[in-house]
Amino acid sequence: MLLYIHGFNSSPLSEKGIVTARFIAEHYPQLRFLQPQLPSSPKEAMALLSGLVESALSDGEELTFIGSSLGGYFASYLTEKYGGRAALINPAVTPFELFDEFIGPQHNPYTDEHYQVIPEHKCDVAEFNTQVIFNPDRFFVLLQSGDEVLDYRQAVQKYHCCKLLVEAGGDHSFIGYEKQLHSICQFLFLDK
Repeated sequence: MLLYIHGFNSSPLSEKGIVTARFIAEHYPQLRFLQPQLPSSPKEAMALLSGLVESALSDGEELTFIGSSLGGYFASYLTEKYGGRAALINPAVTPFELFDEFIGPQHNPYTDEHYQVIPEHKCDVAEFNTQVIFNPDRFFVLLQSGDEVLDYRQAVQKYHCCKLLVEAGGDHSFIGYEKQLHSICQFLFLDK
């Protein structure tokens, strides 16, 4: 199973989500590919993701993840807890430190959902923090130094023992992401 985990205020309908779905359908049609729309509540989002992972494990499936931004943060937690391999695209390292600026009304442009970020969400997100990566061989981390949302150097520091690709320039969306999908899948599936 490959579980694609989108970021904050995003969706499987984002450009990365659509490009990933098309690539997997074309190159790995036999693979079970899941791309859920996450609830806006962090606890509900993790409950959904954990349920999908536990179901896959009970079916004997190997776990692979692609996580973008906050989705990369969630993918780190899931990979460390359940195993598998993960590709993280400009992952959030300590997103709970940024939550204060988002407290209040929010709008997801992909789903047209209007919702509230509340102070409790900050603590909820912090529960899923992986302060130390104990299994660095499970991670491929792709970063662009021009990320205008997150400081890529935090990810370099956290994931320094992992496979890293750091590109100069770019932005938070990871410009040229589609060109990395072959190497991402080679890492995730170990050239199967």
